[in-house]
Amino acid sequence: MLGSFKRMLRHGWLDQADARRLVGPAEAARLRAQVAASERLHTGQIRICIEGGLPLSYLWRHWRQHLTRAELVRQRAVMMFAKLRVWDTEHNNGVLIYLLLAERAIELVADRGLARVVGPDTWQVMTGRLEQCLRNGRAEQGLHDAIADVSALLEQHFPRRPADATPAVNELPDEPVFR
Repeated sequence: MLGSFKRMLRHGWLDQADARRLVGPAEAARLRAQVAASERLHTGQIRICIEGGLPLSYLWRHWRQHLTRAELVRQRAVMMFAKLRVWDTEHNNGVLIYLLLAERAIELVADRGLARVVGPDTWQVMTGRLEQCLRNGRAEQGLHDAIADVSALLEQHFPRRPADATPAVNELPDEPVFR
């Protein structure tokens, strides 16, 4: 019971300001530039969302439905995937890199086009590596690595070819979202 109380306090305490402190303006600009450069090499879209703590409704759901930490984080990441419209891309190959500070967790959510060709084991390995960076206080490096890893998968499965008749279209904003 004490663990649940501590968890609720941690989520209530951490907010958008904490997310912005983790990734300052200069770092956010570098992440945006890395996403933009990545998207010139493939037809996918990458979004980053950094959230301090979960809304109270998620914490109650965790408590009442006895969800595991992983289930709770995944549910929120999928909700942010939808809310940020990452699913709404022409080739169904958007990816959300979601970081939840209160749980020190990173979740990767891929749209169905990419999920069809990249198995869950690949995502799990990438997520584990990113969570390790977060635990070791290297969140910035973890986010840069995540963008590079996701970009490599998108380049492999959805490359942008120079002969493509259509110019590169940026379907989603490149800036990280702080909540």
